[in-house]
Amino acid sequence: MALGNTQHLDRIADFLRQKRADDVSLSDVVALAEITAESLQTFFKAMDIAIYGELREIADYISQMKQEIGALQVNELKQNRIPAAGQELDAIVKATEAATNTIMECAEELMAADASDSQSFKGLVDEKMLVIFEACSFQDITGQRIAKVVETLQHIEERVSRFANVVQAKDINGFLSESERARA
Repeated sequence: MALGNTQHLDRIADFLRQKRADDVSLSDVVALAEITAESLQTFFKAMDIAIYGELREIADYISQMKQEIGALQVNELKQNRIPAAGQELDAIVKATEAATNTIMECAEELMAADASDSQSFKGLVDEKMLVIFEACSFQDITGQRIAKVVETLQHIEERVSRFANVVQAKDINGFLSESERARA
């Protein structure tokens, strides 16, 4: 590419040296224009190749980004995984609340019970202890539900991390919105 331009410039310089003393004719100007046009043609061809290469790289990058965005499966996350995780957390809150209420009611009944008849009081304590133990069984299913939520969060984290690595994302300092600032 540079060699071709140098050769064209050498031809122009030789032409001008030969014609220095002579009168310049229209055919001389046309010849000089032809040499210049050839030189520019080579230059523009080199530029076209460079520009095409740059555009090809940009197109490849865009294509790769589209693939990575598709791999995030945003719609699947938004429509299935995140709502399911929210439902699991809601069920955990409800189960915890119900168990807490049951335990509190049993404790209140035991505290208010007449302990003067020990046989009857022991029967009430045994009955309420069984209810309390049953209320505490929510913990087993809660553990399974929490595991599902954690799995969803890990799934999202893996996809977002992979995407962030591909686009070489950098964290922005500070808060992006007022709601984020308020939450923090």
